[in-house]
Amino acid sequence: MSEGKASTKDFLVVKGVVEENLPATSFRVKLENGQDILCHLAGKLRKHRIRLTPGDEVNVEISPYDLTKGRIIYRF
Repeated sequence: MSEGKASTKDFLVVKGVVEENLPATSFRVKLENGQDILCHLAGKLRKHRIRLTPGDEVNVEISPYDLTKGRIIYRF
């Protein structure tokens, strides 16, 4: 395996539901396992101006090093 850019297999991908919109495109998301985490939008969602509202189902990437923060990568 080459050193450099992290691949998506290094992250945990979990489904969740947006609970609250916060400033600076941050969101509070409740995961399937009941845990609440703080998430920000991935670049593609920002680029295409995908809007999220409370109640939207999303896929979240979580780093195994910090399980309290994540990145929203897909909206269902």
